[in-house]
Amino acid sequence: MKVYFIGAGPGDHKLITLKAVEIMKKCSICLYAGSLINKRVLNYMPSESEIYDSSGLTLEDMKGIYIKAKNSNKNVARLHTGDPSLYGAIGEQMELLMDLGIDYEIIPGVSSFQAAAAVLKKELTIPEISQSVILTRLGGRTPVPERESISLLSKHSATMCIFLSVHMIEKLVEELIKGYSVKTPVVVLYRVTWSDQIIIRGTLENIANKVKKANIKKTGLVIVGEVLEEMTGKRSKLYDGNFNHGYRK
Repeated sequence: MKVYFIGAGPGDHKLITLKAVEIMKKCSICLYAGSLINKRVLNYMPSESEIYDSSGLTLEDMKGIYIKAKNSNKNVARLHTGDPSLYGAIGEQMELLMDLGIDYEIIPGVSSFQAAAAVLKKELTIPEISQSVILTRLGGRTPVPERESISLLSKHSATMCIFLSVHMIEKLVEELIKGYSVKTPVVVLYRVTWSDQIIIRGTLENIANKVKKANIKKTGLVIVGEVLEEMTGKRSKLYDGNFNHGYRK
């Protein structure tokens, strides 16, 4: 018996790995984040599976399900949106499973920031502009260490992908302009890769008003950085004929 923490992707039910699908087919119990995951993903589970929506459950509730699965020797597919390692709260679940003597494994998935780059047709790391991507969130009901505040991170002027913060867009902008220029491009993606996906483009100067006008209060990813500008003409060393490396002299 084993519990599999599976990245179910950002929304599109096809953005899930072959390994994830193979594992789901050999599981008899499924716990999934019902408020975030496309229910079409559940079609990869065997038809007779027990399905539980975790959106209304506590850790103690999940403990009961894991114990039941252990006693009946059934594998569990624990589906998380995007990639489970990012804001998935799997750490506490893994600790619980260790206490229960239950084996577990993590199957990575496509995160919304990766899907967003694909939808926008953008590279997040462009030579001479930004070679770093910061994945973070604004502190709210869940606090963020002061050393990781948006205002401090913004000083780097790197590409920043900000999760779980669109409902505080005005406060977010206030923090971002402590490091970025107000003319820095911003994109807000609501339910990226879902059928009702919305993309809002702007700058730090006007993005808050645009987001409020669109009435987006959750399930939105914010991306900030100069890499969002139009094509830059910057080239990497990788395909530069004057740059030698182990595969090209």
